[in-house]
Amino acid sequence: MDRILIVEDDVETAQAVAGIVRDLGCAPVVCGTLAEGIATATGEFRVIVLDRMLPGGDGVSAIAGLRSAGATALILVLSALGRAANRVEGLEKGADDYLPKPFEPDELRARLRALLRRGTMQGFDNDLLVFGELELRLKARTLHVKREHVPLSPKEFELITYLARNAGQVVTRMQLLENVWNLHFDPQTNVVDVHVGRLRRKLEQAGSAAIQTARGEGYVFAPLGPEQAAS
Repeated sequence: MDRILIVEDDVETAQAVAGIVRDLGCAPVVCGTLAEGIATATGEFRVIVLDRMLPGGDGVSAIAGLRSAGATALILVLSALGRAANRVEGLEKGADDYLPKPFEPDELRARLRALLRRGTMQGFDNDLLVFGELELRLKARTLHVKREHVPLSPKEFELITYLARNAGQVVTRMQLLENVWNLHFDPQTNVVDVHVGRLRRKLEQAGSAAIQTARGEGYVFAPLGPEQAAS
């Protein structure tokens, strides 16, 4: 069973996060102080959920130390310091994702799923991207789900390629406009939502819940395995 480390001093929050971790079929390990979290983090964990304001210091400032100590897990910072500057700081210091408190349980669940799937992504020859039963061939410009070909328009293929290269991370509509449509301004249209909706329907019909919405922010590419999709 995959393990997720929760470094959180608020007992109620730690219990809520642990419940979500169990819902995903993973085993939670809870630490209440920064020192305990650092000492524990070198174990085999898929994800570390890390608070900022902890007894012993700032969790974000400790990320470099966690990495140098041998922690290989992806790190999700969960903090009441939720301003844009705080999130940027966390990501620049090595966090893989940053979710402000208070959080919606469904959003935390989706972000943890994304990190779990991101951690199992495989790439070969800079051509084949594999996410469980989803395979994306960049040279052939083809998508297969469960070995079945999913026909895509050229723009849909560019869209899923950009999302896949940023798997597990929130991608904003502006990023998609700039990198898929080459528009460096917002044309005030719903072109992104229309294309994402069409692509999402094709994936769901093929049996893959690969594109999730990060409310108010954008989209996350996180193909789910059968056991996670059922959670």
